[in-house]
Amino acid sequence: MLVSDLDSPAVTADLYILERNIRDMAAHCRELDIPLRVHTKTHKTPEIAHMQLAAGAIGICCQKLGEAEVMVAAGIKDLLVPYNIVGPIKVERLLRLVRRARVTTAVDSEATVEGISAQAREQGLEAPVIIELDTGSQRCGVQSPEAALRLARRIVQMPGLSFQGVMTYPSRVEATPFIKRAVDLLKAEGIAVNVISGGGTGLEAASKTMGCTETRSGSYAFEGLTRINHTTNPPNPRTCVLRVITTVVSTPTPSRVIIDGGMKTFASYPPTPYGYIMEQPEAKIYAMSVEHGHMDVSKCSHKFQVGERLSVIPLHQEMCLNLHDQYYGVRNGRVEVIWPVAGRGKVQ
Repeated sequence: MLVSDLDSPAVTADLYILERNIRDMAAHCRELDIPLRVHTKTHKTPEIAHMQLAAGAIGICCQKLGEAEVMVAAGIKDLLVPYNIVGPIKVERLLRLVRRARVTTAVDSEATVEGISAQAREQGLEAPVIIELDTGSQRCGVQSPEAALRLARRIVQMPGLSFQGVMTYPSRVEATPFIKRAVDLLKAEGIAVNVISGGGTGLEAASKTMGCTETRSGSYAFEGLTRINHTTNPPNPRTCVLRVITTVVSTPTPSRVIIDGGMKTFASYPPTPYGYIMEQPEAKIYAMSVEHGHMDVSKCSHKFQVGERLSVIPLHQEMCLNLHDQYYGVRNGRVEVIWPVAGRGKVQ
């Protein structure tokens, strides 16, 4: 099947670029001498996770249990879930995974660890946990090294838990004193710190400088090391993997064209433009309806025609992919593989 045979809108992944991104990040981390743990929330695809592991990653990272369940079912054995697992339903799901793979979870409160400990004890299991440190992200995490020590003291006293270390996000060199003091306090009390986990694509060197034992990176697989986050840093066709194949469905005025992909295709994610149009870079998707993409073509000399096909690098590739049931791995204009988005919608 050729890319030109696909019905639109359809998401494709350039396999050459994907393979290069995976290879380059693995080499980058080897040069830094820091183990790489890959975050699969970017692609939600077990086949790609296996590609990353084959390239040298030590394990994977899943933001939600639903994603972890998909990956364990695909045979992956070393996972980190950097998220507080709260409530008996979720803890039961976690423990089912612990029976099948090494699944470590992040915690930042006694309430969370008590919940995991109680159910793990009842089932005769030991769940690995790490403490999340809030070193500036103002998301989850204990607020000081001393708070990390207090929580670690409770963890090592609780049955059903295995304390492994600490984590933070994102890796910032400025956070080094926080990390170092937390680790020093733990070790001074005889609490072993096996893992110091940092994270963020492009922050691998910072993780190394901070003394981390691993770095978590994910978006590099699709976006490369050139991030897509504002109009002065547009999508880079050399490093960005995904393309949304769209069709021009209306040319209502000389300066405005409508394509058959809107918020439910690309994701409603500011700022504009919403993507980079490969064939006509001067054209801009300036707005989106639910199922329509609104393009400003006033700067284009090209005359657009109804039925014309365009390929668009979406602004936020992982949010775009999460809207689709499947996507197409392509090489030289041909479809080589069809991947279901196995982790799509796994927000529980």
